[in-house]
Amino acid sequence: MTTERSVDAAAVMRLDKWLWAARFFKTRQLAIDAINGGKVHVDGQRVKPSRTLRVGSRVTIHKDGLSWEVEVLALNTQRRPAAEAALLYAESEASRLKRQALVRERRELGVFGADSKGRPTKRDRRQIERFTEQ
Repeated sequence: MTTERSVDAAAVMRLDKWLWAARFFKTRQLAIDAINGGKVHVDGQRVKPSRTLRVGSRVTIHKDGLSWEVEVLALNTQRRPAAEAALLYAESEASRLKRQALVRERRELGVFGADSKGRPTKRDRRQIERFTEQ
């Protein structure tokens, strides 16, 4: 009897469970919300969380302004460490390069509001009011 809970290649698995096991989302509910919101597509089509996923399916995931285009290589019902979860899919080279370029661009632009000193002082508020009245 084996304790490994991986599923063989002929089997199917719910999409929301796979996204959770592959560590794209921290909880199944977050995965379900993303699927229902149209942020996840399987083979180019919008799907429901209960959609069955097979090995070889192409999944597109949009999250936090970034996107992943991956091919399902394996199914696993348990959430494993990130190194093992990465073995469940293969990301396309174009997707990886595009995502890395976006991350690099965001890093170069800096964080919005990072130079802020917190809540505006009375003097700052007066200057803002004068500026917006013009």
